[in-house]
Amino acid sequence: MGPIRDHVACLAIVLTALPYARAQAPPTAKENPPAIHAGRFVDVTEKLGIRFKHEASPTSKKYLLETMGGGVALFDYDNDGRLDVFLSNGARIDGPMPKGAMPRKDGPKYWNRLYHQKPDGTFEDVTEKAGVSGAGYSTGVAVGDYDNDGFEDLFVAGYGRSTLYHNNGNGTLTDVTDVAGVAGSGWATSAAWVDYDNDGLLDLVVARYLEWGFEDIYCGERREGYRSFCHPDLFKPVPILLYHNDGSGKFSEVSHKAGADKPVKGLGVAVADYDHDGWIDILVSNDAIPESLFHNKGDGTFEEVAMVSALAVDGSGATYSGMGVDFEDYNNDGWPDVIITDLANQRYALYSNFGDGTFDYATNVTGLGSMTLLHSGWGVRFLDFDNDGWKDLLIVQSHVMDTIEVNEPHLHYRESPLLAWNDKGKKFVDVSKDSGEVFQQKWAARGLASGDIDNDGRVDVVVASNDGPAWVLKNETPGNGHWITLKLIGVKSNRDGIGAQVEILTDSGRQYATVSTAGSYQSSSDRRVHFGLGSAAAVKSIRVRWPSGIVQTLEGVKADQILSVRETVPSTQ
Repeated sequence: MGPIRDHVACLAIVLTALPYARAQAPPTAKENPPAIHAGRFVDVTEKLGIRFKHEASPTSKKYLLETMGGGVALFDYDNDGRLDVFLSNGARIDGPMPKGAMPRKDGPKYWNRLYHQKPDGTFEDVTEKAGVSGAGYSTGVAVGDYDNDGFEDLFVAGYGRSTLYHNNGNGTLTDVTDVAGVAGSGWATSAAWVDYDNDGLLDLVVARYLEWGFEDIYCGERREGYRSFCHPDLFKPVPILLYHNDGSGKFSEVSHKAGADKPVKGLGVAVADYDHDGWIDILVSNDAIPESLFHNKGDGTFEEVAMVSALAVDGSGATYSGMGVDFEDYNNDGWPDVIITDLANQRYALYSNFGDGTFDYATNVTGLGSMTLLHSGWGVRFLDFDNDGWKDLLIVQSHVMDTIEVNEPHLHYRESPLLAWNDKGKKFVDVSKDSGEVFQQKWAARGLASGDIDNDGRVDVVVASNDGPAWVLKNETPGNGHWITLKLIGVKSNRDGIGAQVEILTDSGRQYATVSTAGSYQSSSDRRVHFGLGSAAAVKSIRVRWPSGIVQTLEGVKADQILSVRETVPSTQ
């Protein structure tokens, strides 16, 4: 670890935040300048044939599980070059639930759904054919080729039990959970595939939320319409599950052995090598307790360093309700930065990586604080929506409390998404109101995945909601910015290249990215790495540092293409 900044000492005192307490009135602020850098996103869900309804199964008991929503995955499950869509779904909850009972997918309306993209760009429901309807109350999704056979496998987190599907390569997937040993226990939320020991096999990180069951606990005022979901402070934290890939389709749970068993209240997971030591690190966003950063020591073990790295709390030393998370370089300085969404009155937490093992709370200096004070965020992605060479922010929003307006009329359960344009890594500008009708709609949004669905060089998104529909938002942002998308294929490294660090150089400067499907909230994005290039019609160089340690360089690459990069292994290895 590098030297610790002076201000870190003040973070030793952690102040407990009250995320459901009365929000402060918004500060007086100047109006944003005209949105000259607005995007354009269009809802094409119905047009593309995706008809999905998430079933939260709400009851009068206000079980906390009912408000946490579903996730979404964007991945090419049949290797036809087109992204497909997977959406997780809830299950039937009876109120009251008998002791020991588990929610069940009692009928097709509760099924998880897999939509296959056809050559004409529309989607067909292949859930039954693929064999992925699921069981129980499903939550997060993680995609990764854990056996390196060239087909993406699917992990679906859930309450009580999770499911691992092996992709058979013929349009079907098989439930191999028991053989693999990854059913887990408790309330699993987000998950991430990552090769933490660089042995060429993807391991699995599963965040868990709380020690929680269907006890009939009454929270809120005892008046009609005032009962609310209980605060997470009432429940104990639990450790993540870390599954080491032992090969031959089997995994071992090693969180304690690896030193990664510090209890969390995890809702989001993202991965990156934040200190450039060659070993991928794990970031977990926690609800109402300090955030968690597990630093990879390179010997198969981790140490939790969020506090000393200044990632555990906000700029005033307070905890907050961490939900969605992303771990990418937004200011193009070569070091992965962090965004964590939270609840109204807390401001979304943006941390700029100093490059010495510590981070700076950059929410307020970048303008993100004033635009998010009264909003609650879930799924979040750094993505360059206008291809100008700078990663912007797209965040879907909604309060966790569906009764929030009863006590706090200036806050809202359903909210519009947020699109924030990146002004050269210095500040973010809210361009939502000028970026399409979808940014005026009010949703109970939860999961968010990004990827170029139609392969036109502009990053699209799919949004999941709580007890509501899913939305496919096509990026139709005007402009002539160039781009390049890289699909990495590992040979000595894991085949997906997850954990690889990519650096590109153009006339406009350098950009950096980590190959990953993780991040956001309960969702899994396209593993292909997208870079906007602005006016550059070519990339001077592409440098890939693979998880194996091999460094590979390509020079003079033309823009506006999807390029496959296969790991070149020296003959001596």
